[in-house]
Amino acid sequence: MEIELDKAKLYFEVQGNPNNPPLVLWHGAGCTLRMWDLVVEELKNFYFTIAFDVRGAGNSINKDLSEDAYSFQQYSEDLNSILDFLDIHKVHLWSMAWGTRAAIAYSSLNPNKVLSAVFSDASIEIADIDAQRLGYREALSKQDELGIERFNLPKGWNIHADKDSAARSLSAAAKFDLHEAFNQIDFPFMIMTGDHDPNLSSSKDMVSGSNTGELKVLENVGHGSVLQRPDLTLEYFLDWHKKILGE
Repeated sequence: MEIELDKAKLYFEVQGNPNNPPLVLWHGAGCTLRMWDLVVEELKNFYFTIAFDVRGAGNSINKDLSEDAYSFQQYSEDLNSILDFLDIHKVHLWSMAWGTRAAIAYSSLNPNKVLSAVFSDASIEIADIDAQRLGYREALSKQDELGIERFNLPKGWNIHADKDSAARSLSAAAKFDLHEAFNQIDFPFMIMTGDHDPNLSSSKDMVSGSNTGELKVLENVGHGSVLQRPDLTLEYFLDWHKKILGE
């Protein structure tokens, strides 16, 4: 589906029964909404899923070249435009890595719209890309040793209509005070981060300073957990949601 804004075209997909709890899926850096394909088939049995490409990434087109267009404030307004189009007022969130930074920003800007969140690969510190790549390789090696079958990456998970715009879309994280935003969160949330992901240190700090959050450490998992272990992340997501929804 697509909606046209003044200087943008937003691409999104919905799946499941509209009467089910609405769940927004926020993709990671360099990814598109296709990154959720390996988990959405099961999610749609329980939720009304809303996956979208942020402005300038995937199939969402940005025609506004100003700095403000590539910001978490703008992406939050874009998501609200999608939710307004769908007549949805409150949502659950699931995000990964850079997308978790975006989801935290959204939560602080729209505190009355978020019911709960699962933040995968969470960090509000400066990203250590080299350490993320090293941990990812180490996790895969460990999985191979244990005989854990690797998952194929979803087709189109990193294909963008405009590569330059997609790269520029990531600049939003550096323009937003994520520490202040995270301190405002007062709804139930879970952080899921792999034991081989350098983001785990920040994840632990985030949960330790919160009254509403909990941490799930994923064994033998590196950065990009949803893509690397969709089976494991889906299992823990559903288990936690059953608990908070009282099902």
